[in-house]
Amino acid sequence: MNFSLSSKAIVSTKADCLVIGLPEKGTWPESTTQADDALGGLIKTLQKNGDITGKNATTRTIPLSDRPWSRLLVVGTGKDSERTPATYRKALIALVGALKDGPSKTALVTLADTPVSGPDAVSSEEARLNLIGRTLEEQLYTFTEYKSEKPAARKLNKVLVTASGGGKALKDAFNLGLATGRGMNFTRDLGNTPPNICHPEWLAQQAKKLAKDHDCIKTEVLDEKQMEKMGMNTILAVGKGSTQPPRLIVMEYRGGNPKDKPQVLVGKGITFDTGGISLKPGAGMDEMKYDMGGSAGVFGAMQVLAETKPKINVVAVIAAAENMPDGGACRPGDIVTTLSGQTVEILNTDAEGRLVLCDALTYVKKFDPAAVIDMATLTGACIVALGHHASGLLSNNDELANELLAAGERADDRAWRLPLWDDYQSQLDSNFADMQNIGDRSAGTITAACFLSRFTKEYRWAHLDIAGTAWHSGKAKGASGRPVPLLVDYLMSHAGK
Repeated sequence: MNFSLSSKAIVSTKADCLVIGLPEKGTWPESTTQADDALGGLIKTLQKNGDITGKNATTRTIPLSDRPWSRLLVVGTGKDSERTPATYRKALIALVGALKDGPSKTALVTLADTPVSGPDAVSSEEARLNLIGRTLEEQLYTFTEYKSEKPAARKLNKVLVTASGGGKALKDAFNLGLATGRGMNFTRDLGNTPPNICHPEWLAQQAKKLAKDHDCIKTEVLDEKQMEKMGMNTILAVGKGSTQPPRLIVMEYRGGNPKDKPQVLVGKGITFDTGGISLKPGAGMDEMKYDMGGSAGVFGAMQVLAETKPKINVVAVIAAAENMPDGGACRPGDIVTTLSGQTVEILNTDAEGRLVLCDALTYVKKFDPAAVIDMATLTGACIVALGHHASGLLSNNDELANELLAAGERADDRAWRLPLWDDYQSQLDSNFADMQNIGDRSAGTITAACFLSRFTKEYRWAHLDIAGTAWHSGKAKGASGRPVPLLVDYLMSHAGK
C-alpha cells in the first residue's frame, strides 16, 4: 500500500474516490466546501434532503460521472463542539472500513482540515495527520499467515492525504503516524502467532532480526545458564515446567546523547500461560497465547524507534518464558530467591507474570534509567475494574504517571491510574518468605503492582496492566497493538530536537 501527502488542490487531484468530512453541526472544512463547489452543490443538496447527516462515523458512497473522481465517500464527523481525538479517530476508522474492501484503487482523503477540540498537542494539523497515518496502517491490517487459502488482494493500493502544505513538520507527523501503525501491526503479528511457533527462543530470534534489519538496534539474549549464574531464579522457576527454556532479551536503541540516561521498557513475555500447576480452566485458554502482549508492545515501540530514529536512548528488556505444568514445574508453596536477594513464596503458579518481571526489573538497574515502564497482561482483576477501554497504570512517581496519562490521551490509547498505597502491601505478607506472590481476592491489580514495586525502589517506575487492552475476544479476536501508541507518544515527548 502506498501512502503519501498531497498539498495540491483537490479539484486538480485525480483519484477513484474522494473522501470528505461532513460535520453534523458546525462549519464545513475548506476541503468539503471545495468539493461541493466542484460538484455543483451536490453535498449541500444531499444534506438538505437528509441523505447524509454528518453524524459521527457514518459513511455514504455516491457514484459520480464526468468528475476527477469516480465516487464520493462522505464521512460524518459529528458536531464541532463534541469532536475529540477519540471521536475523530472513530470517524477515521469508519472511513477506512468503507474504503478497504471497495472498488477504488486510489483514494484522496481530505479530513486533515477537520478541526478537533483540545490543546495544540491533539488539535493541530500535525496531530490529525499523525492519527490519519496511524489509522490507515492499523485498520488495513490482516493476519492470514496460517490460512491455506489467502484472501484476494484488495483493489485499494494508493491513498493520498491532503495537507495544507508540504512542510517538514507535516510530513514528519504523518510519517510518525504511519510508523506507529506499522509498529502496532508488528505487535499484532507477534501476538497472533500461535504458541507452537511463538516461544521464548522464537521471540529472541525476532529481536535478533530487528537488530539485523536496523543498525541502530543492538540485541543481547541471555539463556537459562546465564540467568542461573546471575541468580534470576524467579524467571527460571516459571519456565521449569516447559521444554521451551526461558530467555531474557535485551534491545538497545541509542539515538540520543551518550550521556543521557535511557528510558527503559520492560515487557512480560509469557508465550503461553496454562497457569502451571495452578491450572486455568480450559475454556478460552487459547487466548493465553496473548500473555506475551507486554513483550509484543515493547517490540512494536522499538520498531517505531528504528524507523523514525528520534534523538533518545531506549533500552528494552523482555522476560520470556512458557508457563506449563509438567513434573518439573514449580509448585504452590515453593520458595525462590530473586535476583534482588528477596525471597518469594509462590502460592499460585498462575501469578507468574510478576515472577518473571521482578527479576527483569532488578536487572534494569544496571542501565541507570531515567525511568522504567513495564507492561504486562498481568491481572484479570484489571479487566473487572476497567473493562477493555483503559489500561491500568500504577507508579511510584506522580510526574511519570501524569506524563503517561497525558500521552495516552493524546494518542487515544488511554490509561487510568490506580493507587499504590502502602496500605495494600500487607496483603503480600508471608509466614515463610519475604513476601508471597499473591494477596487475597481484593484489589488484585493493585497487589500485583505492590509486588513489583518492591523491586523498583531505586528508580522512577510505572506499570501498565494491559490485560484488558492487549487483545480482542469474540468474533474480532486478535491482538490490538496497544499500548504502542501510548509508548510512542511518551518516548517522542522525551526525544531531543
